[in-house]
Amino acid sequence: MIASFEELPDIDAANVVRCARVLLRRPLLRADGPDGDLLPMIYRQRTALQDVFSSLLGYRLVVERRFARLYKSGPGQDAGRGVDLTPRGYAYVALTLAALTGIGRQVLLSRLVSDVRAAASESGIEIVDDPADRRALTAALRHLVSIGVITETEGSVTADSAAEALITIDTDMLGQLVAGPLAEAASPEELVELAAAAGPRQREHAVRRKLIENPVVLYGDLPEEQATWLRERVVSESRLLERFFGLVSECRAEGVVVCDPEDYLTDVIFPGPGTVARIALLALPDLLARNDPDQSGGHPVGWQDFADVCQRLVDDYPAAWSRSATEDHQDLVRSVIALLSRLGLLQERDGEWSLSPAAHRWLPQPDATPAQNREPEPPPAPEEPGLSLFDDMEAQR
Repeated sequence: MIASFEELPDIDAANVVRCARVLLRRPLLRADGPDGDLLPMIYRQRTALQDVFSSLLGYRLVVERRFARLYKSGPGQDAGRGVDLTPRGYAYVALTLAALTGIGRQVLLSRLVSDVRAAASESGIEIVDDPADRRALTAALRHLVSIGVITETEGSVTADSAAEALITIDTDMLGQLVAGPLAEAASPEELVELAAAAGPRQREHAVRRKLIENPVVLYGDLPEEQATWLRERVVSESRLLERFFGLVSECRAEGVVVCDPEDYLTDVIFPGPGTVARIALLALPDLLARNDPDQSGGHPVGWQDFADVCQRLVDDYPAAWSRSATEDHQDLVRSVIALLSRLGLLQERDGEWSLSPAAHRWLPQPDATPAQNREPEPPPAPEEPGLSLFDDMEAQR
């Protein structure tokens, strides 16, 4: 399928898969950042990696000595997963990138903030210099620090408007950051649409990207032609995901669940630790049983269903939960809903919520309950006493 990959020895092929997994998790990889020790290997295997991403997913990969950049498709209108920034924070990231393009290699923090706000004013974005706005701007700058686009040479980026710092810009990294085709878009909406467009092979790339980036892909959520294509090739596509990316697929009547056995590519661990994750898991049986499934296999649920089930779990097992997580019941319900939504198990359409058929996969199975109608096994018979080491020694004397 991919000549450059097929010709590799087994060890090199395994290294390509390892590097591909790292790039999927860290599409902007720096030598001094997390997993940066793999950058030399990525550089050596760049031809095979570029062929793998281009052929299978329609992604472009740029590899330099100092960094590697995988240009993945955008999420489109579904921005439920990604960096923990508010919409205001995302806006400030874009405005900061615009301001940085004309500054040079170093700038004072106060000058950068002024230029960002000037760019916002030029774009027609209202700026309110209050604590919430300053926190959003600080979060955007901290994000750019974390990915290596800007460096705090002297001082640090804080929400304190009186603090000063000297910022150094990595212009090479800055030029690789934006993935959307800015020159081709006439409006923000068109940019989002173009950034999320399918790859050169259209249907094939679009479906594979969904499988790679989402834990649950339901046939009912795909366009008819994509759903038909996946149904016909689900076995071969599952083998492909495992061979090139180390992912395991579970194929069901309603769709495909893709898992990473090592949890490396999993941004949300589920089942997971913490009160919210455990309550979300234990709530699934009651939530699924409350209403009959609809034609697509989803189970309609409402806010009151979540509120009742969560309250029952908190009341039945009061010592099992963190007090800080359960003292505000409304906040607990919102957190459970948000978690299930991020996992793709809870979907909203036209103001109505529906639990995905894939939620049945996570139904908890108690491991301490004896099986029904089965006699308990008798205890093992005691062993007959035998000679000990000391008995042997006495006999030899």
